[in-house]
Formats: sequence, C-alpha cells, structure tokens
Amino acid sequence: MGTSTSAVRNAFLWSMSAIYLLAFSSLYVQIPGLYGRSGLLPASRMLQLDGKTPHERFSERPTLLWLTPTLGLTAEHGMDLLCLAGMLVALVAVVSEVMRDVPAFLMLWVLYFSLYQVGQTFLWFQWDILLLEAGFLAVLAAPMNPMKWLLPSPLPHDAVALWLVRWLLFRLMFASGVVKLTSMCPTWWGLTALNYHYESQCIPTPLAWFAHQLPEWFQKLSVVATYVIEIPIPLLFFAPVRSLRIFSFYAQVVLQVLIILSGNYNFFNLLTLTLCLALLDDKHLSYLFPWIRVSPEASLSGSTEKTTWQRFQAVLTRVTETLVYAGLFYWTCVLFTLRLSGFTVQSRIGFTSDQFHSALTRVMPVTIWLGVISLSCHIGAALVRSFSSEEGVRGRVLMCIRCLLFSAVAVFMFTVSLVPHTVIDWQANNNLWPIVKHWNQRLDKFQLVNSYGLFRRMTGVGGRPEVIVEGSNSLHQGWKEYDFLYKPGNVKVAPPVVAPHQPRLDWQLWFAALGSYGHNPWFVNMAHRLLHGDRHVLALMAADPFHGKPPKYIRATLYHYHFTEFAKNSSAWWRRERQGEYLPPLQKDDPSLIKFLTHHNLLMEGKASVKKPKGMLGWVLKWLRGMLGSMSGLMLQVTLVVTGLVASWVQPIMAKVV
Repeated sequence: MGTSTSAVRNAFLWSMSAIYLLAFSSLYVQIPGLYGRSGLLPASRMLQLDGKTPHERFSERPTLLWLTPTLGLTAEHGMDLLCLAGMLVALVAVVSEVMRDVPAFLMLWVLYFSLYQVGQTFLWFQWDILLLEAGFLAVLAAPMNPMKWLLPSPLPHDAVALWLVRWLLFRLMFASGVVKLTSMCPTWWGLTALNYHYESQCIPTPLAWFAHQLPEWFQKLSVVATYVIEIPIPLLFFAPVRSLRIFSFYAQVVLQVLIILSGNYNFFNLLTLTLCLALLDDKHLSYLFPWIRVSPEASLSGSTEKTTWQRFQAVLTRVTETLVYAGLFYWTCVLFTLRLSGFTVQSRIGFTSDQFHSALTRVMPVTIWLGVISLSCHIGAALVRSFSSEEGVRGRVLMCIRCLLFSAVAVFMFTVSLVPHTVIDWQANNNLWPIVKHWNQRLDKFQLVNSYGLFRRMTGVGGRPEVIVEGSNSLHQGWKEYDFLYKPGNVKVAPPVVAPHQPRLDWQLWFAALGSYGHNPWFVNMAHRLLHGDRHVLALMAADPFHGKPPKYIRATLYHYHFTEFAKNSSAWWRRERQGEYLPPLQKDDPSLIKFLTHHNLLMEGKASVKKPKGMLGWVLKWLRGMLGSMSGLMLQVTLVVTGLVASWVQPIMAKVV
C-alpha cells in the first residue's frame, strides 16, 4: 500500500494558497462600501487609540492595522494594503512550489487574521474562522525551505501535520451532523429540512430551484444521507484500512459538490474539499490527478508480487470493508426505518431525543480516544521514519529531535481542540482537565481552534424572510426598490452563480431579515448612506434607481419569498408575500437617525482621527483601487486564478528552455 504523503502535502498547500487568493480578492472589492470612513461598518471605529499604549492596543486587538498611521494610511487603505499583500503572496504560492513554505503561509495567516480583527459582523462567518484554523495548520504543514532554488524535501513528520488537518475535518463534519439533532429543530427531526433549505439558504443557485421541486420522499432520504455522511462516516477518517478512508473521502466530496451546485457558499466548500485531501495518500492522489508528481515509492507501490502475509492482509481488509459497509447500511435502515413503498423509499427517525443524547454521551469519549490512538500511531510511525531516513548517528538524532518537537506541537493542538470539539456534549466538556480549558481560553482570540456546526436550525419554514429596501421622494407614492447584486429581490430574476465570491452585504442582509434593525446597526447606517447617495455603498448594489440623485425617504419592508412551483409554469422564479414594516421611513436629517448612528459610533466623518492617505504608498493604493476596484468580485477571482494557473503551466516550460 502507498503510504507516501509528500504529494498530498503539496496539493494541500497549493489548494490553501488558492483559497487565500479567493478570500483576499473577494474581500478587496468590498472594502470601501463595508469598511471605508463612509462605509457600513467603518474599520476606523475598531482602531481608536483611546490613550492606550501600543502594547495594550495589540494585546486587546492584535492586528497589523495599528501600524497604518505610521505609513500615512487610513484604516480603509490599510485594509487595501493587507488584501493586496495577501493576494500577491497567495498568487506567488500558487505559481511556485518553492514559495509554499512557512514564511509564506505565516504571512498569509497574519494578514487574514489582521483583517478579521476589524472585520466585525461582515467577517464573523464560520468559514472565516475555519480559514484561520486551516491556515495555521498550513503553517505547520509547510516546509521551511530556506534554499528557494531547490524543491522542498519531504519530512518524516509530514503525515502528523496532515493528521491535524484530518482531525479538523472530522470536528467540522461530525459537529455539523450532531448539532442538527441537538438543536431539536423539528425539520431536522422530521427529515423535512430540505423541503425548505433550497429556497431559504442565503444565496441559492438556479439548480436550487429544480432541487426544491423534488418529491418529499427523496428530500427526506437526502436528509438521511446527510446524517450518515456527517456523523458515522467521519469516524472512518481514522480507520487503519486505506480503502475505508478513501470511501469516506468520496462521501465528503459528493456532499460538498452537491452543496456547491445548489448554493453559493463562497470558498467554504472548496476549503472543506481541501481538508479532505488529508484522507488520501500519494498513490490515490496520482490516480485522481495523473499530472501530479509523486515519489517513486508511491508510484511503484503494489507492483511487486505479494507475500503470504500481504495476501492475508488483503483478505482481512476485504472482510473489514464488508462488515463496515454492511453495518452502515443495516443501522441506517434501522435508525431511520427505511422501507420500500412501490418506487419510493419511506423514512423517519426511529429513535428519541433522549436516546440520541445518551448515545452521544457514550460516543464522545470514543471520538477522543480514537483521536489519541490515531495520533499516537502517526507520531510513532514518524519517529521510525526519522530514524531510518537519515544516515549516521548525528543525523538520526537530530531528525528524531525535530520530529519529537513537532509531535509535541501536534499533541498540544489536539489537546486544546478538545474544548471546542466537546461543546456539543456538556458531560464530555465537563470531564476535560481544567488546564486544557485554561490553555484553550488563552489561545481563543487567535482563532487557532474553533467549534463548528453548520445549518444548526432550518430557517424560512413559513417562507424565506427577505428585506426589501425602497426609496422615494414622497411618503405616499413613488417608492422604488433597490435591487442588490445577488440576493433575491425581483421575483423574475434568476438566482445567481457567484461562488467562490462572497458578497458579504447580501449575506448579512439574510441574517438581518431573521431579526430586527435594532440588532443590526449597520442596516440603519446603510439607509443613512443611501439617503446621502454614497457611491461606495451603492457599488455594493445592482443599480441606483434614482440615478445619482438620492431620495428624500428610505424604508424597508419584510417579505416572505417562496420558489415558484414547476407545475404552475410561471415565468417568475419567486413569489412573495408582504409581512410588514421592517424599517420605518427615514430622512437623512432625522434626529433619531443621527442619535442612533452616533450611539453606535457609525458616523466617522469629520473626526480628528480620519485623514487622507499620504505619500507614494497611498497614491499606489488609490491607483490600484481604481484599476481593480471596478471589477466584480467573481471577475477578479477568475482573473487571478487563471493567471496563477497559466503561470504554473508556463513556468516549467520556460525553465526547460532557459
């Protein structure tokens, strides 16, 4: 069996470089409207000096943006600089293998973390913290490679770094499955969640409309498949049988691809697929992607004649596979009471919430011990490789010491990750040692280990809540809707395909519709900016219905949206029902509006801390903003990724010519 993972490590690092490139470029085009001094949530409000020393400021909010005044830059232009630097480093790492090293990934992590610190609600998504955690693991997995003219050599402990990636993937998927049941959401317990998911998700794709039309029995069966893929199958990530790990890989890939086809979840699904690479070895990776260069050990693996012991292992593997697959099928049928009814498969959950919570309490310690045993085996194998990969006593001792130091870091990361891992079960969490919780708390602000839980509760059961913003020059007539770039508005406009770009305003409007404007001060600020005709905020929308002459009044109305039905043969994609007022009509000089924005520190114009960028660097940033800022997020992403791919393919050809 192939056990080499050097190509997998390089594929993981390349993919992480591409994900960073997508993340930085997506955010860059939105900075003026979101974080500029007249943006919805000005970044400068998070960087108030307040008489604090530099050490106090960095301790409270660790970000490179504290240094922007020394460069003669505003907070907005500082964010531009960090995004452009991240795009440049990520693009170079995509193109050149020798640049995928510790300094590059450490720089990428620091840049994104610095942006996250001032990003406020527009950067507080699960995929942002997942990128930070995965990005830190990329730092651990990357080689030092001080000699840039040579390709990095594989190290004995590379497999341990990839194991940490696998453990992150396990925590992400297992928790995402468990929280659907611990939330006690009736749609997840009734297997009807997908009846509402496709139309109620943040930004559906056109295929979501078709998926919504599928019969209910199929939707329920799809929920069952989701549970199986997210809860029991992730346990196979640590199986000693290679084929079971590969099976779990394809199960996750199928789920992520289906999500990509039906929903615009920016770079999140691509990042999850990147984590899935840790389930493979070089042999299978080269099978999937024949152009990937692998070691001779991996490519020749399995080509020699098998011994009696190898034949016995093969038989044992087949028996284990059969038992696992049969067990998965049997218990799926039992726990979800699957039965054939004509040409359909009927299903319902066959256990109670008490039974589930009792089983979870028993399973959580098993997952921890499974991680302990699996990590110990990987560390032991790495130590053996450290001893055998070097010649001479001195070389072996140094390599073993290096491997032990890295293993200590891996054990520490695994241990502190148990705190977020066990939040889904209070008993397992209470059983953790206090010292573990203490260290997790100390690292908490760096987002190195986090808890996850996607689609915990299904929203939009009675209809997808959607806020429609309108403007008018009269309170009694002439109201015109503001169409946003991607979120539902006009019922005849098809859902877009925008991933891997994340339009953060459109996303946050989805969350705002679930609450009230009082809990979303940025929404009131958006109305204020529209009353002033702010061009940066208008750039986040599809069009200005008032053509540069801002209206006298702005209001917002709450609607419930539903996908139209296939049988009714409508030309519209949506139908909607008015629910009531979301935001009352406002004028730009309304005293209550000014008081509200002042209370939330959202009026940054005219403050002494606000200055224009100075010097050559400020001029370059403004010039680049003029060149790149007019592009859509998706177009900028495509341009950069295609540039990176073309440069990657041309580079070896040019090297041969030279």
